[in-house]
Amino acid sequence: MPDRAPQPVERQLPTEESRDLLALVRDIVQREVAPHAAEEEEAGRFPRELFALLSESGLLGLPYDSDHGGGDQPYEVYLQVLEELAAARLTVGLGVSVHSLACHALAGYGTKEQQTEHLPAMLGGGLLGAYCLSEPSSGSDAASLRTKAVRDGDDWVLTGTKAWITHGGVADFYTVLARTGDEGARGISAFLVPGDAPGLSAAVPEKKMGMKGSPTAQLHFDGVRVADARRLGDEGQGFAIALSALDSGRLGIAACAIGVAQAALDEAVGYASDRRQFGRPIADFQGLRFMIADMATQIEAGRALYLAAARLRDAGRPFSRQAAMAKLFCTDTAMKVTTDAVQVLGGYGYTADFPVERYMREAKVLQIVEGTNQIQRMVIGRHLLGPETR
Repeated sequence: MPDRAPQPVERQLPTEESRDLLALVRDIVQREVAPHAAEEEEAGRFPRELFALLSESGLLGLPYDSDHGGGDQPYEVYLQVLEELAAARLTVGLGVSVHSLACHALAGYGTKEQQTEHLPAMLGGGLLGAYCLSEPSSGSDAASLRTKAVRDGDDWVLTGTKAWITHGGVADFYTVLARTGDEGARGISAFLVPGDAPGLSAAVPEKKMGMKGSPTAQLHFDGVRVADARRLGDEGQGFAIALSALDSGRLGIAACAIGVAQAALDEAVGYASDRRQFGRPIADFQGLRFMIADMATQIEAGRALYLAAARLRDAGRPFSRQAAMAKLFCTDTAMKVTTDAVQVLGGYGYTADFPVERYMREAKVLQIVEGTNQIQRMVIGRHLLGPETR
């Protein structure tokens, strides 16, 4: 393994508090995350106790109001925390992003009573969340979802199956999108469902090529009763809530992607500096230098893109197009950079003795989750050219 320790990313942070926060994150990463990442991913072990530590440290509610236990941090800061976590272990960084996504509907559209009752435990009380939109037959076409919620007095009865749920089977609560009305986007509503609700069960987790430590599973709703007091927003508002959450969630995926890419670059730089061939370090060869220069440039560009979108969000300005651009560019960058890192390490890069093969396998999923990169291109095109003609 390379002896050269990677240098921390130089970050432009807005306050002394945010600088202290990043120092805390780096300390947790060095002590609790990085040392166990490779072993636990290989074993497929979900680090639930680590998420409890992150909650105790105030890292599961960073972008939300302190009135309900959040961290009052701007997205510009929160996303850089995600990047640091994902660079050490994507299961952790992506897990924090998904948890934040699961809190979005309640924080943004819940009543004051709902927020007071549920948000403190969700943001800082040790609970872990999941987000339930996709289904076996509705992924990119999320508006065609079939899971139904039927009114029964003061309750709703949920029946159906959700698919590709990160934290499926281990989450304490689920933000669930279900059909309460007619076909199409306007017939969907959002619900906050407890993880131990009777009739709710999880299938065996999917066997994936990467992120083996993060459970991804189908969820089955077999007559799950949910009080109307747990409906979030108005009836029929669920799809708009979902899209709003995904705009923010895509920035989380972008930041995680840059974290993985940065970790791969650090590994490639260290290896190239130490590995000798033809009597000198392979870092002396121009072809490899150019490859690493391109990797570093793509990472810096991706980081700048997701931070620019985050600053628009923090300023209360529209950022949907920029979020799609950031998700598209950063995840494509992660795939390219991790592939190049494997190439830099040659045969060693293809072995599990070095982490770059894991980074490459993990990067692939980031081009798929929370809207495939083909969907991101459609979103960007609609912002620029208007909707497609039919």
